Formats: sequence, structure tokens, C-alpha cells
Amino acid sequence: QVQLVESGGGLVQPGGSLRLSCAATGSIESINAMGWYRPAPGKERQLVAVITSGGSTNYADSLKGRFTISRDNAKNTVYLQMNSLKPEDTAFYYCYADLQEFNSRGTLRRMDYWGKGTLVTVSS
Repeated sequence: QVQLVESGGGLVQPGGSLRLSCAATGSIESINAMGWYRPAPGKERQLVAVITSGGSTNYADSLKGRFTISRDNAKNTVYLQMNSLKPEDTAFYYCYADLQEFNSRGTLRRMDYWGKGTLVTVSS
């Protein structure tokens, strides 16, 4: 069973920085893409940033220039560096992974997984 374990959330003052991490563990053959999402008005979860195994990235337009996503393929880990944080960035941030895993029969299959979320609070 694959698990995504997030860390790095917390309380930060406006203008500050935080770095989130998400490690994927389990019977993983390869990871196609990993990313971060957060709730948005009218949406359960909205894209923050995503990165493919090849290093291609995509960001929410409103976050470009402040947030940077990166990954360590050897560690199956994705990072989100968040700078110049604003109170409106306050949210649970959820890690996402699109990956190939081995099921209990040893068969390879493509699956999506979500982390439980890590809370980022931006407040003075």
C-alpha cells in the first residue's frame, strides 16, 4: 500500500516562508507526477503546483513567482517552497501522486494517491 506523508506545515507571519515535503512510500515502481493542491472557493481542491518525473512544472497562475515545486526522484519526495506568504495562503495543503504501483498479486497498475494534508497558517 502506498502512502504519502506530508510535513513542514505550521504558523508563519505574513511575508515569511515555509517548505513543505511529501514522501511517497510503498510498492512504487515509478512516479509519473507529484504535486500540491489546496481548497479554493467553490472547489474541493485546486492545483497549487505539479511536477512530472521529467521535471516539467505547472503552477496556479496566482502563485507563480512565490511558490516553487521540486522533487527528488531517488527519494520519491516532492517539495514546495513557499515564499512571501500571505494570509490568503492559509489552508490545508494536500500532496498528490500519480504513480505506477505493484498490487498484492504483483501486477503493475496506475493509481492516484492523496496525502492527509498539512496545515499552513499565515498570520501575525
